[in-house]
Amino acid sequence: MCLAVPHTIETILGEHRALAAAGAVRTEIRTDLVDDVEPGDTVLVHAGFAIEKLSPEDSEELKSLWDELRALAGEPYAH
Repeated sequence: MCLAVPHTIETILGEHRALAAAGAVRTEIRTDLVDDVEPGDTVLVHAGFAIEKLSPEDSEELKSLWDELRALAGEPYAH
């Protein structure tokens, strides 16, 4: 089973590299597998690679579900 976590692109760092945030965690990811990512886009990340760019509607729904999971886990951070 694989898990892909939604991240929001914060900064484009260079060719096929970006700084992205998942909750309070920021990390450098690779963007080789998706086209035309820009700051503000939400992507699914698996093993450090963005594997899919989400539509705004899907992004909001998925972020809401992750916020719910964080709240249930007792994590204070939410979007």
